[in-house]
Amino acid sequence: MSKSNFQKFLNKNDKGAKLKEKIRQEKKAARQETKEYFAQLKSGTKRTAEELITKKGTPKKNQPATLPGKPAPAKESTGEIPLNKYISHAGVCSRRDAADLVKSGKVSVNGKVITEPGHKVTGSDEIKVHGKKITAAKNLVYILLNKPKDHITTTEDPEGRKTVMDIVKKATTERVYPVGRLDRNTTGVLLLTNDGELAQKLSHPSYEVKKIYEVTLDKPLLKKDFDQLLNGINLEDGFIAPDSLAYADARDKSVIGIEIHSGKNRIVRRIFEKLGYDVRNLDRVMYANLTKKNVDRGKWRFLQEKEVRLLKYMNASYGKKK
Repeated sequence: MSKSNFQKFLNKNDKGAKLKEKIRQEKKAARQETKEYFAQLKSGTKRTAEELITKKGTPKKNQPATLPGKPAPAKESTGEIPLNKYISHAGVCSRRDAADLVKSGKVSVNGKVITEPGHKVTGSDEIKVHGKKITAAKNLVYILLNKPKDHITTTEDPEGRKTVMDIVKKATTERVYPVGRLDRNTTGVLLLTNDGELAQKLSHPSYEVKKIYEVTLDKPLLKKDFDQLLNGINLEDGFIAPDSLAYADARDKSVIGIEIHSGKNRIVRRIFEKLGYDVRNLDRVMYANLTKKNVDRGKWRFLQEKEVRLLKYMNASYGKKK
């Protein structure tokens, strides 16, 4: 191979190599944030959660992430895409689960049941899942909300209570929905998106998405209970152990920082209740490397492109192994 041809080969792969290295560095920085948070908690330094878990620099407020080549097809688009991909972009489920739906005969295109996931469709086709018409999102939207108390984490509430959708209703014309749930009185980081594939990934246990909470108890956490919790405890639905645990203030041992990747319902509250403590306040300060830095309670912002990229590649090896 001549020198010029060899150089062409290098240039061809240079872009991919740079992207991989960029993602690697972003993952490394995210891991370092978590490490520094617990290191500072254990040092006894009294600081707020926002100060402990931050990155230098302030995201541009309310500027949506735009990933080249990543937006889902518009309804009026004439471009063809696989049926399972269309279903995923509609926010129904992940692409893999969409393929299973199609194979099981639960999907129809223009009135005809299709069982081939790779069947090509366009935005002008009428696609139904379980008899209900779906429409792929025009653009993929990612919103980080600093959830306040007294808001239900759901798209609508038949009882008329306030929901997180009331806060972000003016953010976009796209139909977004919350990824996972936070209790009505739990505050902090909540992601909303119309990216069905990413939402399924973040919700799947195999990806071990980590969350950090700042917990305020009704009384100081005793050292014996601290050690027992760190070693793990048995709940009614199985064994659970936090990934990290630390006192947030050496002088006030009722405030605890806890890192956990379990997605079980009310897991943090149940952990402390098991040991005889009542959780007075629960604030999620980090979710999948996203923090509420510079986002006031009850406010929101769009994710930056690098934040979306990190979410998409985060713990990818776990999912492939499982």
